[in-house]
Amino acid sequence: MSVYTPAEVVEETGFSIDTLRYYEKIGLLDRVERNAAGQRRFTEHDVSWLGTIRCLRDTGMPIAEMLRFAELVRAGDHTITDRIKLLEEHDRRVEEQIAQQRAQQRYIRTKISYYRSVV
Repeated sequence: MSVYTPAEVVEETGFSIDTLRYYEKIGLLDRVERNAAGQRRFTEHDVSWLGTIRCLRDTGMPIAEMLRFAELVRAGDHTITDRIKLLEEHDRRVEEQIAQQRAQQRYIRTKISYYRSVV
């Protein structure tokens, strides 16, 4: 099994060291193993989980919901239906955000067209 240093995880995930510590502290990230010197050593599972967290965070999921999702995952397969529901609700919000941004983009493009017509 591959083991990653905090610096490698920062490079891989884009999260800062402080964010990784915070996520571990609040329970969003499972307790990270440490070597004999007390330095964190992340597993492939940790890095994969952080990829999931990155996706959820970047699409606007609140930390409270990410924590709920993490709890469901840790609870086992009997929570899959609840996980689906939580992710479907988040997906609907993401769709709404995309639709709003598309509308704003159309407005911006209209302005660009207008300004091009007057030069």
